[in-house]
Amino acid sequence: MQTRDRPRVIALANQKGGVGKTTTSINLAAALAELGKSVLLIDMDPQGNASTGLGVLKADRKITTFDVLTGEASLEDATTKTSVQNLHLVPGTTDLSSIDLELVTEANKVQRLRKSIDEYQNPQTDFILIDCPPALNLLTINALSAADGVVVPLQCEFFALEGLSQLMMTIRQIRQTVNPSLRTQGIVLTMYDVRNNLSGQVESDVRENLGPLVYRTKIPRNVRLSEAPSHFMSSLQYDSKSSGSVAYRALAVEFLEKLEHPETSRQETVHE
Repeated sequence: MQTRDRPRVIALANQKGGVGKTTTSINLAAALAELGKSVLLIDMDPQGNASTGLGVLKADRKITTFDVLTGEASLEDATTKTSVQNLHLVPGTTDLSSIDLELVTEANKVQRLRKSIDEYQNPQTDFILIDCPPALNLLTINALSAADGVVVPLQCEFFALEGLSQLMMTIRQIRQTVNPSLRTQGIVLTMYDVRNNLSGQVESDVRENLGPLVYRTKIPRNVRLSEAPSHFMSSLQYDSKSSGSVAYRALAVEFLEKLEHPETSRQETVHE
């Protein structure tokens, strides 16, 4: 990887809920940290599930993403440690639900997060991952405006591609207006069930439409992945040898390989 003036910023986005986006954010971040990368995870979801899943309880979220977006705090001020070595967090709270009203009259409101990241002064940080809410709202637009790339978790279900074209169109619009460096980093298939023929059919359909944008690694439907957040842990901490943990480690390796060799990817149009 080339030397950069700031950490590489990756948004994890999908306007559909329940696709494994926060699970992927937590465990990809933890797997990268396990590989020795210094990672900052920004929780942009008002539900704050990424924060809870990494053991940062609501009572401990003194300075949050909301404060960063409103200009009340810097990214450094809002950063807190997690129980995962090399992984830090900017926590999210329900206050984020009102960010549209808070910034309604503000100039450059879609670039508030980008400004904070540009001012971020921690040269040790390798990656900033952003867990976006399940909506194409101001929070997600802020994340896409700040990001170098987007990882899209895609659930292996019948309507997997439905609505994905809207997200890809939004990415193109952001690229054409405020963030020309934004690229789709990759699509990761989640909740893959080898016992279900539908998962294989969805995989075939997605790979036919998106080609090399789709990661080889598939995230299985795994009960340990579901249980880990209730214990305030990543899956890698909760059950290091589970199929979900093994998959996220493989995804982290492939993620890094793809950054090293971007020519293996190409920007695709999604056909519904």
